[in-house]
Amino acid sequence: MTYVVNQACIKCKFMDCVEVCPVDCFYEGNNMLVINPDECIDCGVCEPECPAEAILPDTEPGMEKYLELNRKYSEIWPNITIKKEHPSDADKYKDVEDKLEFFSEEPGEGD
Repeated sequence: MTYVVNQACIKCKFMDCVEVCPVDCFYEGNNMLVINPDECIDCGVCEPECPAEAILPDTEPGMEKYLELNRKYSEIWPNITIKKEHPSDADKYKDVEDKLEFFSEEPGEGD
């Protein structure tokens, strides 16, 4: 098992999870974060820290596609180990159901 970030993170990108990760396995895209599933040690400390409830175990139903998305983009996007400010309009998007249409393949700034 590993933890993965799902579409609930898109356009929210709260970074509370980055701060608590003991192995620095988060990677930053332009409008979301992902977890490298090969680096994640399955400790679970990040899951309760996410205000958008965007982090779930890969064993949850429907997480297969997010496991692949996390794997792919964690190999492309820069690693992030320091919490930054979340987007100013994050609260506006926090409860939006289907956010895949907003997904951006562009990398974030990293550390």
